[in-house]
Amino acid sequence: MTSPAGAVPAKRSTMAPQLKEAIRQLITQDEMGPGDQLPTEPELSEHFGVSRNKIREALKLLEQDGLVTAIQGRGRFVSALGSLPIERPVNVYESITALLQGLGYKVTNVVLSVEEGTADARVARELQLNEGDPVIRLVRLRLGDDQPMVFSINIVRRDALPGPLKFRNWGASVTKSLEGHGHYIAFSIARLSAANLPAEYSEAYDLARYDPWLLVEETCVTREGKRLLYAIDYHRSSEIAFNVVRRR
Repeated sequence: MTSPAGAVPAKRSTMAPQLKEAIRQLITQDEMGPGDQLPTEPELSEHFGVSRNKIREALKLLEQDGLVTAIQGRGRFVSALGSLPIERPVNVYESITALLQGLGYKVTNVVLSVEEGTADARVARELQLNEGDPVIRLVRLRLGDDQPMVFSINIVRRDALPGPLKFRNWGASVTKSLEGHGHYIAFSIARLSAANLPAEYSEAYDLARYDPWLLVEETCVTREGKRLLYAIDYHRSSEIAFNVVRRR
């Protein structure tokens, strides 16, 4: 049977997040503004070719992110936050690739270096290691439509990704690689600030012209509470921003 237009693949574990993003794209495509009412659950169910329960789960995720507001007896409406097409919710953990794809970019991951090293005082503190413990240091440049968008430095506990470095695809998602070894990131502790790219990188890769960057430092924690990944991501500030919901 042919899937209807706009249909989303029915994979149980990822259905709600996929539908959430599909509905968000629908809001953008239809140029819906703050206060505009969303289609009803039955209408969305028919549009995407999925059950109303799945639609309801996705709408709940949109509500949690502050992108949609539900008013009892009236329906669901686009919030001021949900009507912004460029910025992303700051309280959502997602990979850099997913973030850029969500903004409509064709993503290319360029691996600049990957090497084994040891944890300095800062890394040891963030990953709850001892100074000198082994780590993997991965440096990548993320391109969106062939333009520099995110400069990433990922530092991973060595025991989380065993085996020779040369046999692993370092252009792929580190989060997915960790999942392949049974480590599932549940949340991250993040800090955002404005910063210039360190000179050793800006000069080597001709990136100084994009200063300043939006620096996002994240310590990623598994379901069991283990800190596995310390990510230092410089987002191109002229192209990427984040939204935060503030409530009274």
